[in-house]
Amino acid sequence: MDKKDFAFDKINFILLAVGMAIVVIGFLLMVGPNSTDTTFEPDIFSARRIKVAPLVCLFGFVSMVYAVVRKPKDK
Repeated sequence: MDKKDFAFDKINFILLAVGMAIVVIGFLLMVGPNSTDTTFEPDIFSARRIKVAPLVCLFGFVSMVYAVVRKPKDK
């Protein structure tokens, strides 16, 4: 099988893996203690969980779209 038969090259797969890792990091930033019926946890409204984590996830998804759309360079 010739390498020209594949739609992706090695760089595309690396970019996809990096994008997926960024998305996972974004979801991990959203994790934290939750409120229950008896206690209120004010950390659910922290800037990390409301602003930073969704932006990190968005950046990861955009980088994954770029990895899919990127055309491999011909040698």
